[in-house]
Formats: sequence, structure tokens, C-alpha cells
Amino acid sequence: MRIVIAGGHGRIALRLERLLAARGDEVAGIVRKAEHADDLRQAGAEPVVLDLESASVEEVAERLRGADAALFAAGAGPGSGAGRKETVDKAAAVLFADAAVRAGVRRFVIVSSMGADPAHRGDEVFDVYLRAKGEADAYVRGLDALDWTILRPGRLTDDAGTGLVRLEAHTGRGPVPRDDVAAVLAELLDTPATAGLTLELISGPAPVSVAVKSVAGN
Repeated sequence: MRIVIAGGHGRIALRLERLLAARGDEVAGIVRKAEHADDLRQAGAEPVVLDLESASVEEVAERLRGADAALFAAGAGPGSGAGRKETVDKAAAVLFADAAVRAGVRRFVIVSSMGADPAHRGDEVFDVYLRAKGEADAYVRGLDALDWTILRPGRLTDDAGTGLVRLEAHTGRGPVPRDDVAAVLAELLDTPATAGLTLELISGPAPVSVAVKSVAGN
């Protein structure tokens, strides 16, 4: 497969790029800063320098043409203000989805957040973040031209992955290592039967492949 990842220098994305490259997929990662390119190359991915906060739909679509799947893993980051939650976590996700439609890339996976909700109330930055992620998810769900899957991990940690997860429509809150999030994303990309599902993810009892097959109905 050829897979294009938005937010290619993120901590989950770099892990995912290594996994995909190791299994023989062709991976491109969209990054905002040229100085991140070497990190992507070391992970086995082709760097694509493009700012999703200023790019046009057609510019992004051009990078997506010929891909088998598109994955949105970009985020403004914990140190950013409310404005960038709107321009990255929401607007860039919407842009990437529209570009996938224009490029004819049906398979679309988005990394969201547990608690994401377009109706979430509150004015703190984290409230804005959850609302922005929820609005992006709702937009993607409305695009019939995409075979979308939305993944909502719990509290992310840098602990070593265990390969054991709980993946369901509603898991309840809990932690999950970024290693395991990346492993689940790699499996979801390979499992088109998960299209149309919004899934929560935390650490749990099931091996990743078993957990994904279970939600896919296999």
C-alpha cells in the first residue's frame, strides 16, 4: 500500500511510519518544517513539506493522488492555544478529508481523542480542543466518498507497548502507550471492514490483531 500521513512528525506518526515501512508499505509523511525531513527518512517514510494551515485543497490532493489510504494524525500539540486547535485539529483535518475526496483516496483514518464532541461545552483550551476534534470527526462521517475509520485513544503514554488493547465503540477512560496506538492504526489501515466505525482505544486484554478483527466482525 501507499499511505500518506498528515502530521508525519508526530510521536504516534513516527512510530506508525516505522511499522508500515518495516512491513513493506510505501509511506509519505506531510510535515510543516523541512528540518523534520531527516527524522521521517530514518523512520522509512518519504517527507512531504507542506503547511496544512495554509495549503489549498488542490495542493494537498496533489500529494494524495495515487495513495491507497490517507491518515490524519496532525495536532496543534499541548502547548498551543485555542486558535490552533481550530486551524489544525479541526480545519486541517477537514482540508485533508476534502483533499482525499478530490484525489479519489477512499480509505481514510483519523486519529481523534477520547471525549471528542462537537457539542462539548466550556471555554478552556482543552474544551476547545475536544470540540474541534468532535467537529472534525462529524465532518468526516458526513463524506460518503470516504471509507473512514475514527480512532479515539485514551490518555497517551510513552510506556513501551504491550501489544494488548481494548478496542470498542466505548471503552471507558484509561491509558494507552503510543506504541500500541501505532500498532492499532497499522492494523486498521489493513482492515477495510472497519470503515464506518468510531472506536475508542485503551490498554486491555486482547492482542492488537484480535481486537481489530473483533470490531471488524471477523
